[in-house]
Amino acid sequence: MTTTMECRCLPRPRRLLLVSLWSMMLASAGVVGILDPVDFLALQAIRKGLEDMPGSSFFAAWDFTADPCTFSGVLCDGDRVVALALGDPRAGSPGLQGRLDPALGRLSALAELSLVPGRVTGPVPDALARCSDLRFLALSKNLLSGPIPPTLGALTHLRTLDLSYNQLTGPVPTAFAAAPVLSNLILCHNQLSGPLPPFPDSSSALLRLDLKHNQLSGPVPPLPPSLQYLALGSNALTGAVDAVLPCLTRLNFLDLSSNQLQGPIPGSVFALPLAKLQLQRNAFSGPVAPDGDVIIPVVDLSYNRLWGRLPPQLAAVGRLYLNNNRFTGEVPSRLVQGLTNGMQLLYLQHNFLTGLEIGPAAAATIPVGASLCLQYNCMAPPFDAPCPLKAGNQRMRPADQCPDWRG
Repeated sequence: MTTTMECRCLPRPRRLLLVSLWSMMLASAGVVGILDPVDFLALQAIRKGLEDMPGSSFFAAWDFTADPCTFSGVLCDGDRVVALALGDPRAGSPGLQGRLDPALGRLSALAELSLVPGRVTGPVPDALARCSDLRFLALSKNLLSGPIPPTLGALTHLRTLDLSYNQLTGPVPTAFAAAPVLSNLILCHNQLSGPLPPFPDSSSALLRLDLKHNQLSGPVPPLPPSLQYLALGSNALTGAVDAVLPCLTRLNFLDLSSNQLQGPIPGSVFALPLAKLQLQRNAFSGPVAPDGDVIIPVVDLSYNRLWGRLPPQLAAVGRLYLNNNRFTGEVPSRLVQGLTNGMQLLYLQHNFLTGLEIGPAAAATIPVGASLCLQYNCMAPPFDAPCPLKAGNQRMRPADQCPDWRG
């Protein structure tokens, strides 16, 4: 053990010689699976930069007098490290603290690198770009900071990059948009800023793009039609998306909420096989005109500038939020009847609606547990119904805001 400890402060040629000698000694003692000397020294440097948080015992078995290929979290192929999972992966287990050493880049056969949630600080090592076989990189839920190394976008085998829930700053590197096989780009819950990079038509591998909860700005550029998951919510994006969204016919998740997006909502969006459509808290305007009946379980278009008649094609939605817009006219009977056919919630408060196409007596048959809020429109709600606290206490708008109302 004394020999390996001294290796840390010796010049590199002598360190490699001593590690080679140490490997020969282990082999003569019957230890199987001797690790490549470069990988051996890299693991030592990685271990020196990290430590267990209180309650964690991940590094307890990292005894460099034994074969490192037997260490927890280390997977070898022959004499090379091909996968490194740092920290105990069990849910709720304490993570690691410290910093990621650039020596990670010396694990040239590394294909997978993951880090459990903890308190690891410092930058994402630029040296990881030297791991040319890297295909999976997940360092989420730590305290990593600084910019994302653009050189990671040059990794030709990288399929998943997850740096979410950290404190990363700077732009989304343009190189990621052209990464040949990148299918999952997950950078949400950071402090990234600047515009979204343009995606060339050749970006056919990208399936998941999750950039929500950052500080990104500018327009939404054309995106790969291969996308199935798009989350850009809680940024500062601007401009229209009516030329972008119709091309994304494979989406099964869409969140553009809490931005500054403008223009119309394309009718084709309502035909996507989504579990939830989240477009709330933007500046979308114009009428809502789905191409057909909508079966998305949750549709949230609240807090926009949408106007015109309420679309009856939304009657089969499970939870429908159309509140805080500029809709006018009467509430279609199909929408109200939807509450007797499975719709759980219909929020229409804070619009300019003038009545119900269906009579008050029929509306009063809404099942217990279903919610219909009509507060603060150009009408007196025909019956009392539970509304959220944000709807306020005023039952209807002032008359001077309702020139078309003849109540």
